[in-house]
Parts: sequence; C-alpha cells; structure tokens
Amino acid sequence: MDNTENTTVLTFPEPRALALSIRATALVFEDPLSRALLARIRQIAPSEATALIIGDTGTGKELIARHVHALSRRAEGPFVAVNCAALPESLVESELFGHEKGAFTGAVATKAGWFEAAQGGTLFLDEIGDLPLGMQVKLLRVLQEREVVRVGSRRPIPVDVRLVAATNVDLAEAVRAGHFREDLYFRLNVVPLRLSPLRQRPADILPLAQHYLQVYSERLGVRHAELSAPAREALLKYPWPGNIRELENVVHHAVLVCSGGLIQPEDLHLAGQQALYRSAPAAPAEEDDSLELALRRLFEQAPPHLYDTVEEVLMRTAYDYCERNQVHTARLLGISRNILRARLQRYGLLPGAALRERDEVESFA
Repeated sequence: MDNTENTTVLTFPEPRALALSIRATALVFEDPLSRALLARIRQIAPSEATALIIGDTGTGKELIARHVHALSRRAEGPFVAVNCAALPESLVESELFGHEKGAFTGAVATKAGWFEAAQGGTLFLDEIGDLPLGMQVKLLRVLQEREVVRVGSRRPIPVDVRLVAATNVDLAEAVRAGHFREDLYFRLNVVPLRLSPLRQRPADILPLAQHYLQVYSERLGVRHAELSAPAREALLKYPWPGNIRELENVVHHAVLVCSGGLIQPEDLHLAGQQALYRSAPAAPAEEDDSLELALRRLFEQAPPHLYDTVEEVLMRTAYDYCERNQVHTARLLGISRNILRARLQRYGLLPGAALRERDEVESFA
C-alpha cells in the first residue's frame, strides 16, 4: 500500500509481472463508495471471519483480499492466491488439498495442497463460483473441520488458514439455480465485501489514471505525460465495462502515442471501444424475423437431436467468438464455467480436457 498526497493506493508487490493479466493492478479510495469499503475492511480485517469479495472482473478483488490479509493478525504469514476457474476440474481436489505419491497417474511425489501452503496465513480463492459441486462439499467439510485429507491418504492434516473468497457472479442466484451449495454460500458469506464497478465510483477514475500515467511514463522512459481537460472529461464519461484493468490499458496506450507529453481524447482510443460496449440498438424487425424464420425452417426439417444440434452450434460459435476463452464465453452466454465446460466436453470441443478426465477416472479404477 502507498499513500501519495493523501490518496491511498493499493498495488501488487510486483505489478510488472502482471502486464498481461486481466486483473486490476491498482486501487484507490477517493470515491465515497471506495472510502466506505476501506473503512469496512479496516473494521473486519483483524478478525478471523471468512470474507466474500463480490465484484466484476477487473475491479481489484485480489487487491482487496491482500489488504484484508495485510491488516489482519496473520500479516506475517503467507498469502496464497488461487484462481478456481483456472484449475482443471479433474485436479481441483489435488491442487487444493494435496496428494500422496502414486495417488493417480502423474503423482510421482507427495505434494502439499494450497491449504497447507497457506498455513498460518490467508488463502484467497478467486472465482469461487466456478468450483464444481462435488468440490464444494469437500471445501465445506474443510472449513468446518479445519483439516484436509490429501488425495490417496486417509490421514487428516490440521490447517490454520483464514479463507477469503471472491466471485464475479451472483452466488445467491447460483444457489437458486442449483449450481452452488446453499450451506457453503452461508459459510463463505460471513463478511461480504462488495466492490462496485468503476463506473459507479467516478471519483476514483482520475486518481487511478494519474497513478498509471506515472507508472507507464517511468516504465517507458518518457517525459511524464499529463491529461488535457478534454481527456479528463472523456475518462469520466466513459462507462468502463472492463473496469480498472481497461483503464490501465487505455492509459498505457495514451502514453505511447501522445505528442508533447499532453494526452488528448483521441490518444485514449475510447471511441472504438465505446462502440463495442455500448448497448446495442434494437435489431430491425427483419433481423428478428430472419432468426425466427431460420429456426422455423429447421423445425420443418425435424432433424434428429435438434436441441443438441442447436446448442452445439451456439456453444461452438460463442467459444470461437471469445477466442476459446472459457471465462469470457461463460459470461457471454450467462452460464457458469462448469456448465460451459460440461457442454464443450459433450460436443468434443475440449478433447484435451476430456482425455485428462478419462485418464484420471482410469487411474482410480
């Protein structure tokens, strides 16, 4: 954490290593919403209560988790961050709880899991909503019993870990849809910390922009760039669908292309991005009719497995459109990543994942 001119700035220990990350690499607390959140963090951090951070991608959830850890009595212990969405479904249990040598194919040595790695400190589970239902049961048991059992072992290992989880989905809605366990939700939601999207805390926008101006001017070895008045106005008017990470990219680009060290609105490259994120206008009637007409023609043909055919086309097209990024595809379709993975595997769009899953099943047979 850095306090510059009375502005509280949170950054990662090594922000340079996150240049290609989709996460936010800095947070400021100038907006009233942000100041209220900071006060709440300072209030709950010294406790041992499990915290659930709720916020969109790119809003700074991991930075909040790190700040909770830094202000807690566990600050001298490790902070371990795990992205649940990035863990292969067949290896989630091994990654979280560890495994014994020979427990499955590829387990050539005993390995401690992330819970053991965070012993005495804080374990941050990002995108907790993507955890498979079977693993949700096991995570709940660990939280209740305060012990883990490695894959391939029957010996429980006590763990002293504070859990901080994060999600960019509505877990209450996921519970109602049957995608997330209600008992685990209540266990995680002891202390909710809601992180608003950047568009809802406009007083943070310019301080963040100034922070990134300094970072990238120094990193690129150029004269410290400044924002013109029209550029500042453009930043404040933009809706920031990509939140803080998008702001960082915009400032980085502006520092590269601006002339004379003064950034103008055209240097921000917002117009094209705004067109991408602006709410699409209502489709003309003929476009709606064309989609309905195509479906009606398909119904008339009555091909076998019609629903699966339509769903496969939808999944494949969306997956290709999102450049085979599962997180983005799931968000585009409004479904969980677990459901998406199941559909992609069903239609052979994840052959590698399906093969790994088969090997895992055979190794336990």
